[in-house]
Amino acid sequence: MVFRFKIPRIGRSLILAMAAVLLTMAIPAVSQSVQLSPSNPQLGDTLSVVIRQNTAVRRPPTVTMGGETYATFSLGGNRFRALLPTTPLDKPGPRQIGVTGDNGSQNLTVQLSDRSFPTQSIWLPPDKEDLEGTDLEFDRLDEFKARVTPEKYWNGPFLRPNEGPVSTGYGVRRYYNGEFAEDYYHRGVDYADYVGGAVVAPAAGIVGLVGLESQGFEINGNTIGIDHGQGVTSAFVHLSRVDVKEGDLVKAGQIIGGVGSTGASTGPHLHWGLYVHGVAVDPVPWRFGGIN
Repeated sequence: MVFRFKIPRIGRSLILAMAAVLLTMAIPAVSQSVQLSPSNPQLGDTLSVVIRQNTAVRRPPTVTMGGETYATFSLGGNRFRALLPTTPLDKPGPRQIGVTGDNGSQNLTVQLSDRSFPTQSIWLPPDKEDLEGTDLEFDRLDEFKARVTPEKYWNGPFLRPNEGPVSTGYGVRRYYNGEFAEDYYHRGVDYADYVGGAVVAPAAGIVGLVGLESQGFEINGNTIGIDHGQGVTSAFVHLSRVDVKEGDLVKAGQIIGGVGSTGASTGPHLHWGLYVHGVAVDPVPWRFGGIN
């Protein structure tokens, strides 16, 4: 015997609604969107990955690239962002970026363009050519650059930290006293200026490091490190003086020290290095494009 029955109109509506819910759960990626900038990145750029979750989430999503996992931070309104560093030592070509969150997982491919970096010869004077640095110097710098503070202190494009002309740009490869440094690239921008010339904070942040040549900072000399938050840090080296102390909250444009030639330096200049998750990135896009 075959039983026939007719589904009431309200029952059909309920079944269709349940099917829609199951479809959304089966394809979770439709519940989030990902925006990547810059659209045509090149070696040394900082990649900004913004994830918009279309429903409430229990925890922030995570982003992976090149075997590394990067934290994301809330931008408000179910939007999160991760910052991913690239360097002149990376190979150009496709990069796989994975985004995983409560609303699903997505994989994106971005093309990282090649970029030409000049080569420079540096001749250190006899009293500085054999400097190797100290464990204290390297340990303190590594600890500082590894900071990932949840707060975001910077706002808008970064300022120029010194008014002197640029003497060496980011990414330059070098010969030191005639020997090529294989794994080296210039991890920042140098500004030539007189001893004592003003050094200002390019963006707000917490002073997370003050290191002195007299305390063992043989390579970098007198050094200031500013934590701008969310894995972004600045280091200012070869200073003649330090006008701040660890723990100070500094504002963009505030004088923090003076240009010098301490450490392994051939003349008075400021070296400014900008780091994202401990990796030295090109500061120029942060100044002119801004990553807000």
